[in-house]
Amino acid sequence: QVQLVESGGGLVQTGGSLRLSCAASGTSDSVNVMGWYRQAPGKQREFVTWIATDGSTNYADSVKGRFTISRDNAKSTVYLQMNSLKPEDTAVYYCYLQEARAYWGRGTQVTVSS
Repeated sequence: QVQLVESGGGLVQTGGSLRLSCAASGTSDSVNVMGWYRQAPGKQREFVTWIATDGSTNYADSVKGRFTISRDNAKSTVYLQMNSLKPEDTAVYYCYLQEARAYWGRGTQVTVSS
């Protein structure tokens, strides 16, 4: 059973930084994609970023240049460094892992105050 546990959310002022972590357990495939989506109040869940096992990445335009995703394959952990945070980054951030199917974490709240 694949489980994803996020950590690192919290409250930060505009312009501040946060680092999210997501640890995966129970994975059966050494080749996968891990990443993040987010959902703001009253809005649909939206893509933020992903990283593949080979280190290739992709970012939403709204976070390019501010967010950096990385991973430690030995620890099955993905990290999201978020800099220059804006109030519009406020959302619940969900980690996901894509193998034959997608698995989701329970989410971690990120709140950016203006």
